Amino acid sequence: MGSLKRKEGPSGASTSKSARPSTEARPSKRAKASESTKDGVKKGAKQPKSPAKPAAAPAATSLVKEEEPLFPRGGGSVLTPLEQKQISIQAKQDVLFEEQSTGKNGDKVARKKKRKSRADDTNTKLVKDEDAVKIESLNFKRLVQGSLVLGTVCAINSLDIAVALPNNLVGHVPVTAVSEVLTQRLQASAQKEDDEEGDSEDEGADDVDLKSLFYLGQYVRAYVTSTMDESTPGKTKRHIGLSLEPAHANSGLSEQDVVENVALMASVASVEDHGFVMDVSISESKLRGFLPHKQLDKSIPEENLQPGSVLLCIVTGKAAGGKVVQLSTFPDRLGNPKNSPSEATTIGSFLPGTAADVLVSEVSQHGVVGKVMGHLDVTADLVHSGAGPDGVDLVEKYKVGSRLKARIICTFPNAKLPKLGISMLPHVLLLKPKTAIQSGHEVAPTQLLAHSAIVDKCTVQRVEPGIGLYVDVGVEGTPGFVHISRVKDGKVDGLFESSGPYKIGSVHPGRVVGYNNFDGMYLLSLEKHVLEQPFLRIEDIPVGAVVPGVVEKLVINQDGLGGLIVNIADGISGLVPEMHLADVHLQHPEKKFREGMKVKARVLSTNPAMHQLRLTLKKTLVNSDAPPIKSYDELAVGLQVPGTIVTVLQHGAIVQFYGQLRGFLPVSEMSEAYIHDPKEHFRVGQTVSVYVISFDPEASRLIVSCKDPSAFGLEKQLALKKLQIGHLVSAKVTQKTEDDIFVELVDSSLKAILPVGHLTDKSVSKTQSALKKIHVNQTLSELVVLEKNEGRRSITLSHKPSLVQASKEGKLLAGVDDARLGDKVPGFVRNITATAVFVQFAGKLTTLLPKSKLPREAQDKPSFGMHKCQSLVVKITSVDKDLGRLVAAIPSAADEEVKQAATMTEKAVNSLDDSITSVDDLAIGKLTKARVKSVKETQLNVQIADNIQGRIDVSQVFDNWEDIPDPKRPLKRFKSNDMVQVRVLGIHDARNHRFLPITHRSSHSVLELSTKPGDLKEDVLPEPLSLEKIEVGSRHIAFVNNVASYHLWVNLSPNVRGRISAMEASDDLSKLANLEKSFPVGCAIHVRVLAVDKEKERVDLSARTGGADNELSWDKIQQGLVLPAKVTKVNDRQVIVKLSELVAGPVHVVDLADDYDEANPLSHSKNEIVRVAVVEVDKSNKRLRLSMRPSRVLNSSLPVKDREITKSSKLEVGDIIRGFVKNVSDMGLFVSLGGDVVVLVKITNLSDSYLKDWKEHFQVDQLVKGRIISVASGRLEMSLKLSVVEKDYVPLKTIADLQEGQTITGKVRKVEEFGAFIDIDGSMNLSGLCHRSEMADRAVKDAKTLYNEGDRVKARVLKVDLDKKRINLGLKPSYFKDGDADDMDVDSEDEDAGAALDGEESEDEMIGDGGGALLIGDSDDEDDDDEEEEESDVEMAEAEEEGLTGLDAGGFDWTANALDADDNADTGAADGPTKKGKKRREPQMIVDKTAELDINGPQTSSDYERLLLGQPDSSELWIAYMASQMQVNDLGSARQVAERAIKTINIKEETDKLNVWIAYLNLEVAYGTEETVDEVFKRACTYNDDQEVHERLASIYIQSGKHKEADDLFEKILKKFGSRSAHVWINYAHFLHATANQPERARALLKRATQVLCNPSNTSVAGASQMHLTLLPKFAALEFRSPHGDREQGRTLFESLLAAYPRKFDLWNQLADLETSSPAKDPAVVRDLFERGSKVKGLKPKQAKAWFRRWALWEEERGDAKSRERVSAKAQEWARLAAEKKGGGKQERGEEDEE
Repeated sequence: MGSLKRKEGPSGASTSKSARPSTEARPSKRAKASESTKDGVKKGAKQPKSPAKPAAAPAATSLVKEEEPLFPRGGGSVLTPLEQKQISIQAKQDVLFEEQSTGKNGDKVARKKKRKSRADDTNTKLVKDEDAVKIESLNFKRLVQGSLVLGTVCAINSLDIAVALPNNLVGHVPVTAVSEVLTQRLQASAQKEDDEEGDSEDEGADDVDLKSLFYLGQYVRAYVTSTMDESTPGKTKRHIGLSLEPAHANSGLSEQDVVENVALMASVASVEDHGFVMDVSISESKLRGFLPHKQLDKSIPEENLQPGSVLLCIVTGKAAGGKVVQLSTFPDRLGNPKNSPSEATTIGSFLPGTAADVLVSEVSQHGVVGKVMGHLDVTADLVHSGAGPDGVDLVEKYKVGSRLKARIICTFPNAKLPKLGISMLPHVLLLKPKTAIQSGHEVAPTQLLAHSAIVDKCTVQRVEPGIGLYVDVGVEGTPGFVHISRVKDGKVDGLFESSGPYKIGSVHPGRVVGYNNFDGMYLLSLEKHVLEQPFLRIEDIPVGAVVPGVVEKLVINQDGLGGLIVNIADGISGLVPEMHLADVHLQHPEKKFREGMKVKARVLSTNPAMHQLRLTLKKTLVNSDAPPIKSYDELAVGLQVPGTIVTVLQHGAIVQFYGQLRGFLPVSEMSEAYIHDPKEHFRVGQTVSVYVISFDPEASRLIVSCKDPSAFGLEKQLALKKLQIGHLVSAKVTQKTEDDIFVELVDSSLKAILPVGHLTDKSVSKTQSALKKIHVNQTLSELVVLEKNEGRRSITLSHKPSLVQASKEGKLLAGVDDARLGDKVPGFVRNITATAVFVQFAGKLTTLLPKSKLPREAQDKPSFGMHKCQSLVVKITSVDKDLGRLVAAIPSAADEEVKQAATMTEKAVNSLDDSITSVDDLAIGKLTKARVKSVKETQLNVQIADNIQGRIDVSQVFDNWEDIPDPKRPLKRFKSNDMVQVRVLGIHDARNHRFLPITHRSSHSVLELSTKPGDLKEDVLPEPLSLEKIEVGSRHIAFVNNVASYHLWVNLSPNVRGRISAMEASDDLSKLANLEKSFPVGCAIHVRVLAVDKEKERVDLSARTGGADNELSWDKIQQGLVLPAKVTKVNDRQVIVKLSELVAGPVHVVDLADDYDEANPLSHSKNEIVRVAVVEVDKSNKRLRLSMRPSRVLNSSLPVKDREITKSSKLEVGDIIRGFVKNVSDMGLFVSLGGDVVVLVKITNLSDSYLKDWKEHFQVDQLVKGRIISVASGRLEMSLKLSVVEKDYVPLKTIADLQEGQTITGKVRKVEEFGAFIDIDGSMNLSGLCHRSEMADRAVKDAKTLYNEGDRVKARVLKVDLDKKRINLGLKPSYFKDGDADDMDVDSEDEDAGAALDGEESEDEMIGDGGGALLIGDSDDEDDDDEEEEESDVEMAEAEEEGLTGLDAGGFDWTANALDADDNADTGAADGPTKKGKKRREPQMIVDKTAELDINGPQTSSDYERLLLGQPDSSELWIAYMASQMQVNDLGSARQVAERAIKTINIKEETDKLNVWIAYLNLEVAYGTEETVDEVFKRACTYNDDQEVHERLASIYIQSGKHKEADDLFEKILKKFGSRSAHVWINYAHFLHATANQPERARALLKRATQVLCNPSNTSVAGASQMHLTLLPKFAALEFRSPHGDREQGRTLFESLLAAYPRKFDLWNQLADLETSSPAKDPAVVRDLFERGSKVKGLKPKQAKAWFRRWALWEEERGDAKSRERVSAKAQEWARLAAEKKGGGKQERGEEDEE
């Protein structure tokens, strides 16, 4: 509404402006006032200056004083009714006595005193007024937190609802303040969305839609939670927060206040069959509500009553002993004002919404005052008394002392005394929405006068000075109200009833600015600027309207001017996006627009909910005469409308119209000319004039076109309509592209497209040649029309001769109706898939050409040897006119199938029966002979002739069960070449194992035959068994066809298959264990039909004896029976098995095995067939106890370790027995011994030693062993104490058994600063103290630094004090040097020191056996690791010489199975390529200075801490400590250890510090995040050699498989160190070659490396100009040695070096090493290399000798005698030449000397 101010509603209390004395000289037509008023006026006139004059009090209002202002809560009185009556009678008698005694003589005296005492009377009235009940209207200031108000729902939004309150107030209820149940639903829905993240499969399942919970006009009682006044000068902004939660809305009610006819707010807690359980949330009460379906208002849909929805209900009674309140929402009950809580005992029952019976105590023209229950004050203000809106004369209608019906609408918490607001308006009394009258019918007032509507005649009906005007707006039953601030522009001096422009009866034009649903009044404004304002709200602005505006603000963003804010009305502004500033793109829009500039805009869209308005300043849109289209209802095909392009796509553009309407502009409709890329011709923000082609409102699809339909005249439309598919036309070429030729038809000038693929029937190359010959303006003739779309005016032509000829002959297919079976028709390939080709004809008619219908030679070719648009002639093989489907075949393949089928009718070759000359002679029922070709398990393959094959199913061999000699191999008696008599049944269909009539034969058909004796009779026609003939209960012979896991599939006949469940396969249970062995394929079974499923064509069978009446049921089951059963469910405690469809039961863990150690339910699987025995039967409760014990189901003589316990078993005291823990309770353990037999183990009988937390040692289903100690009164008790159970039990140690010097083991119970308390193993809860002075050989300040609670230790007894019962222990390592503890194992016993039970293993023993511990001492495993490390180091050393080292692996095994044990590897890695001459620390043997730990090395944190005391600088020990923490997945502790190590290791120990840093990096890469890795890496670079840390991290990444991270890090390394180290380039190249499989990048790296390192200006590295001598050999070696390298590339690099430096013989040696060591070495290449090397000029004799020796050795290995002689000859020749050269040199020097 923008500029409109929300005003307070009319108030019954006079404001300061109206609080004037009634003596003002203004005429008044008001009704007569009371006598007291008149007197006041007169006196006021005569004594204007009297100080006692009540000038400020309204004269027309009389005030009533409470007789007892402080009455008790609940309406009670301090006086009894009898006392009140006596006082009243006495007062009347006193008054009567005074009047009689005064008589006539006293009249004069009274009149004299009357004037004198006037001032005193006035003062008395003032005192009286202070405690009187004032009539107050509800307004914003009187609303406080805690107020309760009745209201109606006036708006429902997505996240809140608006509630209309009395006196034009509006509050808002957020969705989280509706009810507690609804809030929980919201939280659950939000949590679900967070867990699933966008996957919202169940979207909407728990979403809350407030519109489904509330309806407009619904009455609710609301609780005020907050009031905020953020008003600014000229703008009112107030917010009232409300809550509908019953706990709030019913606040103030106690359980005793809830009586019949009390109104309650209740929320739906759950939906039941007969009604709804309601939550009323009465404080300090468990009272619940129930709303029956019968008491639900019919106008409320039951779907609205979801859990969490709230309703205003009325109490109809109480049930369930007063704990359940019966509720109703019936309008006749809830809205009946007569239903007031007459049974209320306290005033707390009266809350807003409840009807009340009011005793009128005072009436004025401004309202009514009354009392409820005699004491509770209630007031009805000007509006809700009806005086204001309805013009009711209250004084006439209501008399003091009379009673009236009202409804409570609000509370006044800030009032001194309890007071409520009431309403007497009819619609509020009935709790119905206010209605207006139109033509005698009730309608909603907002339908007659909408918001912003202008009312020409507003007649003033009542004037309230200082408040406003009540006017008649012409709507019967609904008045209007004009607040004094809205009467006119500017300030109003005053309003008067009989004078002035706004007197009663005056008429004015007005405008509706609102409507209050609760008060039932229109709110109007008579202000001129409001009447002239075009729009009051965004809702009033029509989309597409042209509106004037003023630029209010320029929106600036990072791209410049992002748009404009334009003000179009007071308080209403809209956004002009940047694309809508002008028709063209403005380079500097800020220069064109400025604030305050007037503009003309058109409304693009409105969003009232978001208070958003979008405008455009485009002249083409603003000045357009085309009607603005906003919805699909306004569209029509051919309609021309302007639009704005908002998105440009490759295949078209999205055009935005008005509102939310968008359309799609296809690229084909953008222009008559061909457009390849729409982005070249259109831009975002461009305005286009388009025409509607088609639209679909349901699919929200709109297609538009830029092509002018007017250019497509009537002649063209008729020509297009006459043009038919298949017509031949001529056309003129207008444009040519790579894919299409655009033409214009000669006769009609219609535009058409000729695809390039349709130029010829020939190959693609021929088609391209034809395209080159076509030029623009050329006329093409004989073009056939393939497709036509009149809607889009598109025509597609074809120039294929095959289609043109078909059109001439009338054979061109254009519809399914034209297709006939067998026709050969031309077409072209439309699409090719992996299984078929789609062939298209004219009119988009398509047929399927399956792969099987193609020639065999084409089926294996890619795309079947075809291409799109290829011409084809196909033969129609199938037509389905209903579905419009065609199937075709290549004619050659179809003809081949016909020929193969025709061969079946050829003569039979070598027929065994002379009467059979061809297949045609083999009719159904024909008797003939056949020769057995092969015998299978389920059939006989036979031959009637050489070219006629047949089969005899095993079911067609025997008539009776007795005829089968061997049921396991029924066809055993048949052999190859046997002659048998057969009768023809039909053709065998191998696809579904059926036989078909003879008419279905094909080239590969096999005859289905029978050799049953019954079928071979002359006068009998065979009738094979079919599904229709099978009846339940009938018996048949079945033959196994397939064996599944839990079923047998059998054949009853060639046509009928059946299924036998494994449980029904046999009465012999031993056969069910292995179905495949017991029932091989082909074996015969006598079966009985259980069920026939004709839909699935399946028969369920049984091979067990007996009929259906023998099926196992509860009546037939007996104890002792052994039965087959199928496992249906398995869990940790039992196995559920099914004995039949009616009987199932569990097999508990005690009944699974005779040895409980083998009892494991999880060893069985679902659907497994098992044998069970019935142990106990309870038929009445249908309970079974079943057993799978071998002694029960197999042989009773089998050994039994744990005997079976039943109810009848006799247990005696002293019996030792095992069982499974059934329950762990506070009393002890309940152990199940079998069935219902349960024994109790009390806590005192659990263990000989004290168990602190005994429940942690036992769990359900744990196997325990104990002795029966009591069977008294049928209650069994057992003891688990070893001293009771075991015969050879060793008593626990006592303090007397301990001797000084004795070595014991124990567990640290508690650690203090001064020492540790240790529980001694195997003792009677003995505990000793080890002082800190006895913990280590050096001083210990704090024992907590060495030991933790729970650590296991070995100690020496230092002193035993029997008197004080004290034990002193020592833990010094020196105590154990004598070897007396070699056999002591700290971890050999359970941690609980005597609490272990039989059958349990020690946790520490299990850890030790697992081999997962870290070993510090020597062991075989470690030696093996060292050897492997040494071997790998040797290889690395060799590779480094050849430049192939790559990076050190740098990995670390966090499973603690491997350490960096070899210091040589560390030293080598630490030295690196920088050749630093630092002195490395020599490897040192780790000495265990803290005494011998157990053979498994340090196991606990304490062990490592003790070792680190002696070796604080050992990186190996620190890293092992880190690994031990990761063994238990404690990443935080491992990080703490690493940080301690970094701080502890001496700064001089650089190698050890580096090792820890590298291990730390390993840890973070393996288990940390990118952030933690980066943080540790930066710190490591700070404290260590920067380059080395970078290279180590790269190697860690490589080893971890994080190749992308390694690649990125290598690039950083090159930037940082590439200019001064060749090593980093080589490492990177090695990574790219060997790991990343990217040799091309590695080769490109060489060029970069030479540019950086060999640059003469590079001063970072010495000898930069010669650096390529280092780089090239290394990169060349990578080509040789890398699995992805190229040897020729490597040779090329070496050849370039040798050409430049032929005398650098180390290059020759490197190349020789690579050539000879390569697995793909070529002898010729190697020999050539050796020969070239021997011819190098300047070769020194020493080099030559080594070179020839190497050559000779190679020839010995690879060559022959001739090659070896050749090498020897070459060496001798080189030596001779060298000697000659040397001698020649000497001779020359001698001649020089002679001269």
